[in-house]
Amino acid sequence: MTKALAGRSAVVTGASRGIGAAIAARLAEEGTRVALIARSRQALDEMARRIGNNSFAVECDVSDPGPLQRALDRVRSTLQGAPDIVVSNAGVFTIQAFENMSVVEFETMVATNLTGSFGVIREFLKEMKDRASGHVITIGSVADRHIFAGNAAYSATKFGGRALHEVLRAETRGTGVRATLISPAAVATGIWEDIHYHGSDQPPDTSAMLDPDAVASAVLFAVTQPASVNIDELRLSTA
Repeated sequence: MTKALAGRSAVVTGASRGIGAAIAARLAEEGTRVALIARSRQALDEMARRIGNNSFAVECDVSDPGPLQRALDRVRSTLQGAPDIVVSNAGVFTIQAFENMSVVEFETMVATNLTGSFGVIREFLKEMKDRASGHVITIGSVADRHIFAGNAAYSATKFGGRALHEVLRAETRGTGVRATLISPAAVATGIWEDIHYHGSDQPPDTSAMLDPDAVASAVLFAVTQPASVNIDELRLSTA
């Protein structure tokens, strides 16, 4: 059977676990060579070996501009140009009352979830436009359109990510470059291990949350549409 994305290349941030790992695996299954970016080199190396297809690991904290630029330079050099698909997924999450969150913690979340995403997309966008092809996937959240207590920083970054996507969509329309925002409800990943909802002293029940593979399936749906079709946005929730 012919693989849907045979010969394509992709970069996925936050690819060492959870949603990013699921996306990287699904893309590789369909023939994509994936550059996996995250902070954990050991986990990335293991993922690259597991998914195969000549995929490779690039250790990097996307919140730090210097290392991020070096990582993106390596991706470009290894792939000999911009990838066909960019998946901006890396993110951090915490729930804290507004007055309990420090300015440093707020800035760290903005740097990772928003500024880092901008830096990754920006790096490859001009080349995508020049060749009139490419697909940028932004992984959003239900928190990019609904406000929840304790999400001062997270919602600020996710609403900001939605705004970046909307601007990107406006600027890429008619260029051959596609842009998709995928906004899932809560997804059962390790990110919830140390999380308590605002006003609760119990960890959340993840049994009814979405599986990371559901988000990976949404990504695959978007990137395998005909080149003339852009999936502007997908919102995912449990049935």
